[in-house]
Amino acid sequence: MSAPVPPPPPGWNKTLADLFAEAKRGERKSIGNQEAAWARAYERSLLPAQTRFPKKGDLYEALEDLTVNYLTAWQAPFTGGAECLMLKGDRVLVDDEPGQAEPITVYARAVDYERLERRIVPESDRTHPKYGGFYVALNTADLNTKFRLVSETL
Repeated sequence: MSAPVPPPPPGWNKTLADLFAEAKRGERKSIGNQEAAWARAYERSLLPAQTRFPKKGDLYEALEDLTVNYLTAWQAPFTGGAECLMLKGDRVLVDDEPGQAEPITVYARAVDYERLERRIVPESDRTHPKYGGFYVALNTADLNTKFRLVSETL
């Protein structure tokens, strides 16, 4: 069990994207668990009060074309990925329990997996012998505004 995270410094207003951008620019060498927790809490504080947090078993449909991140799994200690375009009507299933009760991001599996895989994942990855599949990372804010909840776990 991990130790409780202390409160953030006064005026903390960084998101995970801000922290990753700082790392990319060389302004920081790493992102600590404490800073990541502060960033998640800050992002959660920006969500409207009526936000519905995704749960395992939720099925969503994209209401518009939008750019999201996808990740590739490998039969090796490596994860790849990039940005991809989800098209209006694409459906995804949150098939694992999110890591937090109020997640700001969840992983989901494409319902029409093979069609989206061909469209999203480069052939060089798909045909690699160690390729193990792909999944998308979706922000809770986007799921509440750019997706429609089709069905949920009861």
